[in-house]
Amino acid sequence: MTGVARVLGYGPAQPTEPPVSEAPPIHKRSSRDPGELRERLGRWLGTRLEAPEIASLSSPSASGMSSETLVFEVRFREGGAERTGAFVARLAPDPRDVPVFPLYDLEAQFRVMRLVAEHSRVAVPRVRWLELDPSHLGSSFFVMERAPGRVPPDIMPYNMGSWLSEASPADRRRLQDATVAAIAGLHAIDLREVDTGFLEFPVPGATALARHVENQRRYYAWMRDGRRHPVLERCFAWLDANLPRDEGPTVISWGDSRIGNVLYEDFLPAAILDWEMAGLGPRGLDVGWLVFMHEFFEGVARMMGQPGMPGFLRREDVAAHYERVSGHALPDLAFYELYAALRHGIVMARIHARRVHFGEVEWPEDVDSVIPHRETLERMLDGSYWKG
Repeated sequence: MTGVARVLGYGPAQPTEPPVSEAPPIHKRSSRDPGELRERLGRWLGTRLEAPEIASLSSPSASGMSSETLVFEVRFREGGAERTGAFVARLAPDPRDVPVFPLYDLEAQFRVMRLVAEHSRVAVPRVRWLELDPSHLGSSFFVMERAPGRVPPDIMPYNMGSWLSEASPADRRRLQDATVAAIAGLHAIDLREVDTGFLEFPVPGATALARHVENQRRYYAWMRDGRRHPVLERCFAWLDANLPRDEGPTVISWGDSRIGNVLYEDFLPAAILDWEMAGLGPRGLDVGWLVFMHEFFEGVARMMGQPGMPGFLRREDVAAHYERVSGHALPDLAFYELYAALRHGIVMARIHARRVHFGEVEWPEDVDSVIPHRETLERMLDGSYWKG
């Protein structure tokens, strides 16, 4: 696992099997004191539930390196009867811990999950409470009900000896097609019927895609902290030169549309997780991210000398099924794949900065070497990536 842990620095937004208490630590994520968090959370729950008592609380080591996650069970009284509830809280990270993103809009995450639940059949966890006052836990946070199901793991990656890689080809295809259909279902929400102003990127740009790219450009400028990553800057130049002529209709973009952010039951999505990268943009954003992120894990498998899952989430299969279920073709998918690889490269460089902050690593002379899929980016830029 050590080699994989050096490459990966994030995980699913809800714990997987085995129980979170048994999950191996990967990288240090927070300087907050767990005991203090439990005490303060208990006091806050007293404003929402009758006679609450936290029965268990953990912060999954396999959870994301962006928002902090607390998984807890609570005993409380309701209508004179004893009840038990299982919940997940998402907290904005402590600014001292070198957050992955410059802004953590927990209210936007809460609102988009509620919007999706109300205006589509896409399965999302039921959101319960939003707390914007940071005095309770040290940051804003929201609480959702813990959904059932299991997540394709990141550590070890799902394409290496997991319940998914060991499933039958038919079950893997069932999961793939259902995930693509869920993304299409999200994109089918009629923006004329809902308020999506809170998902707009407040940056210049004539189209939703232009604003999305500009927002990423500013994220890169913030992330690099005086450093320069030549391969990422070459990618931005490529994007500018290859913008789609017609990006199609604007939709709600999940943002982090990978299967590691989905809870599955019987190989069908039971809950779509992790909405902190949500925004508005073209359909290709989510489909390109879905395809690229599997290729990223395939690269990890090759690095480990493992066969991976080369027949899974193939570009042509995903695009064809998306068109069948949505009625919309994706003619510029290569653009969105490269854009996804760029976005993920920025995230991975920032994760390395976090590890430097916690004293785990140092910056190498070649700063681009901290991007695990640098070779993929180079092949995308020279065009060889799509030639087989």
